[in-house]
Amino acid sequence: MSSSLAPLVIRRAVPDDAEAIARMYAEPEVQANLLQMPYPTTAGLREWLHERQPRGRTDVQLVAERAGAAVALAGLEAVSTQQRRRHVMGLGLAVARAAQGQGVGSALMAALMQWADDWAQVLRIELTVYTDNAPAIALYQRFGFRIEGTHRGYAMRRGGYADVHAMARLHPAPPRLAWPEEAA
Repeated sequence: MSSSLAPLVIRRAVPDDAEAIARMYAEPEVQANLLQMPYPTTAGLREWLHERQPRGRTDVQLVAERAGAAVALAGLEAVSTQQRRRHVMGLGLAVARAAQGQGVGSALMAALMQWADDWAQVLRIELTVYTDNAPAIALYQRFGFRIEGTHRGYAMRRGGYADVHAMARLHPAPPRLAWPEEAA
């Protein structure tokens, strides 16, 4: 990473980040690797971010900010409301083209993994990634994700059906409370 780059700040996403996120999602190189539809609106993203603000929500959306502007968004959201799947969250990550290859994705992943492992009682994190997105696959693998399978024709992308890998990560050391006599 170049020393001429402004410091990176990781913080919770807020509705005021919607404009920067809309610009990032509209970048062809970014949009092609997301499951988002083209032409996102600032108003729609502002509403989506606003819905994630109330106390008691179990998800977290983080932005990476450089020089006062959001350059990436990553989050964890519950994959289901079913009682038996409450220990599982889904991961999403988008990094602006100009910020790729600068450690932004790694910084966000580190923050999300710490949040999940140390605070949120998350045992399993799931994601899907296009099979041709080698940099993202490598990033996820560095953080303990493993490919569990491949979904053929999973999503429409650039006029054709694209395959994705299903990846997941289990908590590296799930918490366990031992009785005092077990600790001896």
